[in-house]
Amino acid sequence: MTRIKADFLRDPGLQRIMAMLEGAGHQALVVGGAVRNALMGQAVSDVDLASDARPEQVAALAHAAGLRVIPTGIDHGTVTVLSDDAAYEITTFRRDVDTDGRHASVAYSTDMAEDARRRDFTMNALYARADGTVLDPVGGLPDLRARRLRFVGDPRVRIAEDYLRILRFFRFHAWYGTPGKADRQALAAIADLTPGMARLSRERIGAEMRKLLSAPDPCDALALMKGCGVLAQVLPGADAALLPALIAAERRFAEAPDWLLRLAALGGEDPRRDLRLSNAEDHELRALQQHAGTPLHAAAYRLGPHMARRLALLRLAGGAQLPDDWETTIARAGTARFPLQAADLMPAITGPALGHALRAAEDHWIDGGFRASREELATVARKAQGKE
Repeated sequence: MTRIKADFLRDPGLQRIMAMLEGAGHQALVVGGAVRNALMGQAVSDVDLASDARPEQVAALAHAAGLRVIPTGIDHGTVTVLSDDAAYEITTFRRDVDTDGRHASVAYSTDMAEDARRRDFTMNALYARADGTVLDPVGGLPDLRARRLRFVGDPRVRIAEDYLRILRFFRFHAWYGTPGKADRQALAAIADLTPGMARLSRERIGAEMRKLLSAPDPCDALALMKGCGVLAQVLPGADAALLPALIAAERRFAEAPDWLLRLAALGGEDPRRDLRLSNAEDHELRALQQHAGTPLHAAAYRLGPHMARRLALLRLAGGAQLPDDWETTIARAGTARFPLQAADLMPAITGPALGHALRAAEDHWIDGGFRASREELATVARKAQGKE
């Protein structure tokens, strides 16, 4: 018998909710990612519950226990219960009645195994009782131990229910799978059904790609996406050739995975459109592209040290040789302060000419590695305006 020994099982709020449901004769099971991650020794961020209790029964029991209830997904059988300042989503066991490739019509069920059969991957269809006992209705435990991502049942059926599961397959493979060991049956189904992704919104695609690119090493997943024709569909023009070298550079210099930096390495015809980037994300991506040749000290001064380090990593990935002191250069440039002020040039220079003179002096200061004195910069500024 497999058990999880996770800290979240001892949370008073969770114990209270599970005892509440079980005390009323219902099943109360932790499900999905919390169980999977606990078994893999990874961090657990959200704890979701599944139960044979219907939403209205869950709500009534929670209200009677003095707990706040939020009908977050009531149409899909989910309510959120707040207990000890923590929020827990509780979803009634379900079975699919009809699907259209994006949404499913569901009916409530009292059968955990029926609920498991409608889930995407076997490692996500694991349940745990309050004492940590793991229930495995679809064979997820062997797959989890082998780090093998496998669809529940027929991959074609699972994908046709929701074409986003194609991207979820690659995302979960990047996070939990074994490189070079992807399920061949799943890949064959994906290759045949990729055109169905045209039904998906770009917002949903973008959300999955952010998570995929945030994995410690998404290279194998992206190579598989390319081979199945998925990468060309979701991000036309993208090329993952630089990614292995970029990830090696991230690790060498102890940089955390950076999905936007990796997107910059991938490229693409129009990532903003294809992944529905926010204005801020698009601005950062364009800055990485536009400053590809900007000296690192200038980039650190104008864009900040974080952006300059990103540029450095991209250059290393592209095979560029950087000076040994590039990190020191960026750190120093990021704290540099331009010593010349407008008052130093007034009243001899005023109006638009003042701005032009200051810019000329600042460019000179940056080009010289921030070493020019204020007096030298004032001379440069006056010469730019013909005052000397």
